[in-house]
Amino acid sequence: MEQQIYTSHRAKNIALVVTGFFLFGLGVVVGITHKVSTTLFDDEGNIQINKVVGLYNKTHSSEVEFEQYWDVWDKIKQNYVKQPVDDVALFYGSLEGLVAGLGDPYSTYFPPAKAQEFTRDLSGEFEGIGAEIGLRDDQLIIIAPLPGSPAEQAGLHTGDKIMAIDGQDTVDMSVEEAVLKIRGKRGTEVTLAITDNGLETLHDVVIVRDTISVSSVTWEKKQNDIVYLRVGYINDNTWQEFDKAVKDILLESPKGIVLDVRNNPGGYLDTSVRIAAEWIDKGVIVRERFNSGKEDTYGAEEGKHRFVGIPTVVLIDGGTASGAEIIAGALQDYGVATIIGETTFGKGSVQEFEVLSDGSALKLTVAEWLTPKERQINDVGITPDEEMQDMFIQKEGTEGTAPDDYIDNGLARAITILE
Repeated sequence: MEQQIYTSHRAKNIALVVTGFFLFGLGVVVGITHKVSTTLFDDEGNIQINKVVGLYNKTHSSEVEFEQYWDVWDKIKQNYVKQPVDDVALFYGSLEGLVAGLGDPYSTYFPPAKAQEFTRDLSGEFEGIGAEIGLRDDQLIIIAPLPGSPAEQAGLHTGDKIMAIDGQDTVDMSVEEAVLKIRGKRGTEVTLAITDNGLETLHDVVIVRDTISVSSVTWEKKQNDIVYLRVGYINDNTWQEFDKAVKDILLESPKGIVLDVRNNPGGYLDTSVRIAAEWIDKGVIVRERFNSGKEDTYGAEEGKHRFVGIPTVVLIDGGTASGAEIIAGALQDYGVATIIGETTFGKGSVQEFEVLSDGSALKLTVAEWLTPKERQINDVGITPDEEMQDMFIQKEGTEGTAPDDYIDNGLARAITILE
């Protein structure tokens, strides 16, 4: 999943991820939505042009002549070679273009059919390839493949560029468009033209889609009473899994905790705050700042504070994004954990997802989030306290094609710090 944070006042808070929509295969759970007071369509689904004209006969901008929109509309209706022209398709296409004009990769208008795809339940199981994609410098990239997913097994890595999908160039392709092309039924294939991170060699990667079951929280006891706690994604089931893990971990009386959020694309904002608040017992966890200057804060009162005072190291990398960055940023700002690894992805904006009366939807960036110390994260990321370039080292005598072929150097360093 690119994954994106959605404000809790208006909708469930998640980071956008993709396989279907986790290109991930995930969807978005819509909570509270705003409804427009009228519909622009009649009972038969035909656009009521008089209502649209009524909306735009008013002066909305001194720099824009809306008459030109209608001039183009009329020329299409009168002169386009293939008649009749579908008014509804024109209308929805113009709204998609309107939002695209913002130049914001995280803001999108969805016609009803696409909106329905986007609002699939975030259940933690889906069909796809198991990777999160996003945009960086207008280029589609792999943010993070899920552990054990078809994407990981096919050799995709954080930072890989997606140049084409089934032969279609991805230039000017949105994340949502890419997701719809990459997702698909279990057992079917998708071919991605990939440029490896840091290299210029273009090659095709054929991936067989599968059912992806996401267990977002795992843990195990390491040497010297140190616990390794992995949070791989923050989805609908994460808090329940995390809460149980904490209860079980405390029975072991841990002397230290390694929190691993590498390749974690984020997820629900409220869950991210609650997780961070296990280490922080008071104060702000994250700030949302709007264009009006208004600021909303989410505080430590949301959590249970059960890990307060336990020495902790947090593992991060370039696939750590969105809600996972909220956790790492808060723990770093309060000095309750040592952050090691690589600079994170840098997804620090907030999207409002609103389902409209006709079933279409608008996903709009409405705010940016900041750490407790008001650090801006968008396009910058969280810088670790201790940088590690070689988080994983290939074992001698292995081919380097499977996760077990590598030593987790980051985890080893974290344990050393805690010992």
